[in-house]
Amino acid sequence: MNRPRTGRFVLGAAIVTVPLVLALLGPLFAGDPGPRTVSFTLGGGHWLGTDFVGRDVWGQVLHGGRPVVLTALAATALSYLVALPLGLAVALTHRRLVEELVMRPLDVLLAVPSLLLILLAATVFSPGAVGLTLLVVLVNVSDATRMVRAAATEIAARPAVEALRMQGETWWRLAVGHVGRAMLRPLVADAGTRLTGVLYLVATAAFLGVGVAPDAADWAVMVDRNRTGLFVQPWAVVVPALLIVALTTGTNLLFDAALTDGGRTSRKRPRPSETLRDQAGMEAHR
Repeated sequence: MNRPRTGRFVLGAAIVTVPLVLALLGPLFAGDPGPRTVSFTLGGGHWLGTDFVGRDVWGQVLHGGRPVVLTALAATALSYLVALPLGLAVALTHRRLVEELVMRPLDVLLAVPSLLLILLAATVFSPGAVGLTLLVVLVNVSDATRMVRAAATEIAARPAVEALRMQGETWWRLAVGHVGRAMLRPLVADAGTRLTGVLYLVATAAFLGVGVAPDAADWAVMVDRNRTGLFVQPWAVVVPALLIVALTTGTNLLFDAALTDGGRTSRKRPRPSETLRDQAGMEAHR
């Protein structure tokens, strides 16, 4: 691992560690909320002052990261859980009817801006944390399915995969054991970018009051509700905003460093497609 890649990895890990630790372990050390005091004050036993309703900002920071992180991770994982079987089915079945039934409804979703679709849904019903997660999955599954389909179609057209298909490999083994394994790096690359986008989308939705209570302990809600006192008590806005930015920036740097390392490693090891081609040749020779 060379120095630029090592530096990128270390920098990404250092940036993302603080918000992740606060998000996942913060509620365990937050303790009792304590009595409310005067709004937007500094000092008085409060490390970061008080917020718009007199609550301790540090306590809100400790409680506010978990909803953002867990919602983003769950939404990203569920998006791929839906997109992978759909994209592989379209790429490997070679049937026009299947492609039309799967892709055309998803194209309609893709044409609507993500945030607009979430806001339109929020006018019909009031989504909680689970509802917000499902809405984020809905707006991401179309693009994720198209990415899976494109990657799987390119791999499925390779001679090695065609040879395995002609030898009678089952659809499941072909999709998961061969095509799925060969498209792992594009999936990881897309997952890093998509997780960052989902984090921003979840934070923006929470900032607009979708999926969370107006006084919830949430980093995005803290930025929204405390911005009126930015010049009086800036820590109530600056700290949660910096934590959201650090979380997304650090995630991007980590995925970028991991993918760069994977690209160098892949030059030293046989590619999955080459391995499949060799296996197919051996079977044909037999």
